[in-house]
Amino acid sequence: MSTLQATTTKDSYAAVASEFARKLAGKYMTFKLAEEIYGLEILKVRELIGFMQITRVPKAPEWFRGVLNLRGKVIPVVDLRLKFDMPRIEPTDQTVIIVVQYSLRARDVTMGILVDEVLEVLSIDAAQIEPPPALGIGADADFILAIGKAGERVLFLLDIGRILSEAETLEMEGAVAAD
Repeated sequence: MSTLQATTTKDSYAAVASEFARKLAGKYMTFKLAEEIYGLEILKVRELIGFMQITRVPKAPEWFRGVLNLRGKVIPVVDLRLKFDMPRIEPTDQTVIIVVQYSLRARDVTMGILVDEVLEVLSIDAAQIEPPPALGIGADADFILAIGKAGERVLFLLDIGRILSEAETLEMEGAVAAD
């Protein structure tokens, strides 16, 4: 490869990375799971509620904690620790359910995600965003949009619509409808 081709390829990559980061720049609700920090696009967050009683759905996967009654509406709740293959912990006074909404095949999906602690809303600009790392053998992490940087902290920016597969979402919604 000539020097000109290498420079052109490098410039093309930089332009694509810059456009990628520009599209993801914005406000993110940040939260903790274990010692890691994650961020969700603020426009996908509907509300935050303190931990409350969750009714377990029989034969549901462990990560599907169950359902809760939120002002007369039944909302499924996913334990993000379990979905991310982290150990289960008992809720604390910092445990929060983030109610999120996203589109799946032209319809809205609303669910709660159980997290250890909500931190803050951060504005993350394009210069603070990098593409996600290649995670290697068998890693199913296409729900990680990018890596964000906030001061010395590194956070995973998540695509809430990809945390569950379409089949898992349908299974969860089916369990809610049967409840």
